Amino acid sequence: MKRTYHVIIEQDEDGGYVGRVPELQGCLSQGDTLDELMKNIKEAIELCLEVEQEGKKNSDIEESKFIGVQAITVE
Repeated sequence: MKRTYHVIIEQDEDGGYVGRVPELQGCLSQGDTLDELMKNIKEAIELCLEVEQEGKKNSDIEESKFIGVQAITVE
């Protein structure tokens, strides 16, 4: 079954990229390029899903739903 996940991407101070998947707690990866990040985050998602499936056998895991990203300015 295909599932779609959202990746929040940030650029670090060294110019590399860090991605985080808000729907999967603790699921993140990095890469020197966006292509490398997307390859790495896909692998991380697959691993997180494997761990989640193993954990569901022993307990209920609370799932979250990605809503969006908002910008806010404070003075």
